[in-house]
Amino acid sequence: MITTYFLFLTGFVVLILGAKWLVDGAASIGKKSGLSQMVIGLTVVALGTSLPELVINIFASIEGSTDLVIGNVLGSNIINTLFIIGIAAVIFPIKIPGKKHRNDVLFSLFAIVILVVLANDTLFGKENNTIDLIDGFILLTFLGGFLYLTFFKSNEKENEKEDSINEFKTSKSIGLIIIGMTGLFFGGKWIVGGVDQIALDFGMSQSVIGLTLIAIATSLPELVTSIIAALKKNTDMAIGNAVGSNVFNIFLVLGASAIINPIPYNTDLNIEMGILLLSGLVLVSFIQLNIGGLKRSISRLEGAIMLFLYLCFIAWTLFLH
Repeated sequence: MITTYFLFLTGFVVLILGAKWLVDGAASIGKKSGLSQMVIGLTVVALGTSLPELVINIFASIEGSTDLVIGNVLGSNIINTLFIIGIAAVIFPIKIPGKKHRNDVLFSLFAIVILVVLANDTLFGKENNTIDLIDGFILLTFLGGFLYLTFFKSNEKENEKEDSINEFKTSKSIGLIIIGMTGLFFGGKWIVGGVDQIALDFGMSQSVIGLTLIAIATSLPELVTSIIAALKKNTDMAIGNAVGSNVFNIFLVLGASAIINPIPYNTDLNIEMGILLLSGLVLVSFIQLNIGGLKRSISRLEGAIMLFLYLCFIAWTLFLH
């Protein structure tokens, strides 16, 4: 049992470092190939923030741990929306400089609505609630639409503020990719392997573990990135990072998981689904309320409200669920 817990905790470190090394290596190769920073950011880096969730869900799908699959994504998106954006706004108000980030926020809300519809099949006359193979392809198709809109409808100058991508020798880049993929494999395997033991020892369901412990741990890269961006007063990066991760989590992570193995959906999670939808509406309302005024930002007070809502969610999940 001690070994299982050790591997479970170590798995998060290995998983997150593996994602970072893989992204660094792939971004370096992309830069050497002449890709713009915007293209690299919207593909390699954006994917990298969702890699921990993706890898855990792939292993969970293979092992049939479907409650963990759904709980991980719901929990990660709730923490991204309420806690990460909230804490960034408390540090420094988040300015919404142009249409791109507002459109991304609206698209992330649209992604939640699509997930609600696909998960609740019984509302449309089907016998079981399942995110199946067809649903998986639908989610991936929407991801393709999001990337298309981002690539071809956004202003490239708006996205290329500073060159923050390191360029390494090709051999080092390939080495980082190999080491990163290895870390992702073993980290994900150890984490999923420890979930059953934790659920048994603490009497927690897989969905609760996914909503809390795993969601918080796998969201650490987004949290650190957004805090650093807020401290540098680069708050548009803070909200772009969190919202982009939300879109990837629903469309890519759940889409890929459903293709590997259909995901039965427990309607008991509709409360958490509703909380996720509410968090998206809160974020949209804070942005939209400011559009008519002189400023377009999420204030410190609004950030504090989001943090409070997240703490209420955690308390409810752990003690009242």
